[in-house]
This record gives sequence, structure tokens and C-alpha cells, in this order.
Amino acid sequence: MILEGKVALITGSSRGIGRAIALGFAREGANIVVNYLQEKEKAEAVVKEVEALGMKASAIQGDVSDYNQAEMLIEGALKKFGRIDILVNNAGINLDSTLVKMTPELWHKVIDVTLTSVFNCSHAVVGHMLGRGSGKILNVSSVVGQVGVFGTSNYAAAKSGIFGFTKALAKELARKGINVNTLALGYFETGMLVRLPSQIQQNILQQIPMGRFGKEEEVGKTAAFLASEGANYITGQIIHVNGGFYM
Repeated sequence: MILEGKVALITGSSRGIGRAIALGFAREGANIVVNYLQEKEKAEAVVKEVEALGMKASAIQGDVSDYNQAEMLIEGALKKFGRIDILVNNAGINLDSTLVKMTPELWHKVIDVTLTSVFNCSHAVVGHMLGRGSGKILNVSSVVGQVGVFGTSNYAAAKSGIFGFTKALAKELARKGINVNTLALGYFETGMLVRLPSQIQQNILQQIPMGRFGKEEEVGKTAAFLASEGANYITGQIIHVNGGFYM
């Protein structure tokens, strides 16, 4: 129970990687704020899963790409639990297109949801963490931000931007008791991967030294460690969880 008594807010946690992190934290003793945009039923299902693990949880709707809504999300979490020890900036969206066909709307939508939301939520919570003299901010990025993938210039730019944001903010907060790190995820059995044609999935699989895709619970366990006191001397780091996949 390495997160016993902690309160964690995970953006975009009604499904996929966000849900896996929420459940991973709950298994380690954390109470959870489940953030969602539209899928209320799925968010409430995650709440029930957390409660079945013996922890408290609350689902709060909010579009974290909008600063005012991000502020209200933080305020709602503080009203519910009185504290936020861990913020996980997980919300993201991919709307793939080659640059020639990409519209400004597609570009800005992905940047706003995937990168600007990281600023919004971090900015909204950091005052609270500074007041407490402690906190963990964990951002979720992707191998796509490292290597680039055909047709993902908007998504790759957003995920790469998270790397720079993490390193800069970590230096700002290092002496304030607040750790800032990023998970750079490879390909997992959820989300974007399952929407790809089977042949493309097989091509990706052949490039992963471990010979398999990641499992959701593996993200939850890694994230829980980075959010724990065992990682107090780790900050500004990009932790690669990718089965050895580098290009």
C-alpha cells in the first residue's frame, strides 16, 4: 500500500490507460478522482471498481483543454477530499492526418486536449501543492513524441511538448517538495493500437524486443511507484515503458 492515504486525480480516466492508472493507484491505497468528458457511465463504473477495492472515489466531469473547467475540476476534487497529493495528466486525443490534409481545427484540437490540458491542470493544482510543500505531478506521453509516426504531426508535437514541459517544471518545483515526471508509453493493448489494422499491429509487434504489447496494469504499477515516496528523489525524468521499443 505505497499510496495509502493519498488522493490522486487522473484526467481522462473513464477508460483505457487512465482507468488502469486509477485502479493501480487504488490497489496501493489511494482515493481517486475520476475525470471524464462525456462518458459518465464509464466513469461511474470506474468509481465502483475503485470502491470494490476498498477505496473512496468520485467522478467529476470537465473538459481539461479549457482552463476554467480545469480549475473547476481541481476545486471539485479539493471540495470532495480536501487535498490532492497526485495529479496525473493523462487526457489526450489523436486525430491523425498527413500535414497536407490536416486542417487547423485538427491541429488545435489535438494540441489543446493533449498538451494544453497538461498546463491547465498543473497550473490549477500547483498552488495547492506548494501550500502543502509536497506533491507529485505525473504526465502521460508516448513513444510517438520521440520517434514520430507517419500522419501524426499534431499528436507527436503534443506528446513531445510534454517532455519539455516536464523537465522545465521539474526544475521550478524541485526545491518545493514537488516531483514532476513523465511516462513515455509504447504500444499497449488498448486505445490507439486496437484501432489500427491487424497488419500494422503485426509490423509494430515485430519491432518490440519483448515480442508483445504492454498490458494496462503494467502502466498502473509503474505510475504508482512514481507517485510514491519511493520515488521522492526522481524528478524531471522521462520513464520509458515500451518493451524495449526504440527507433
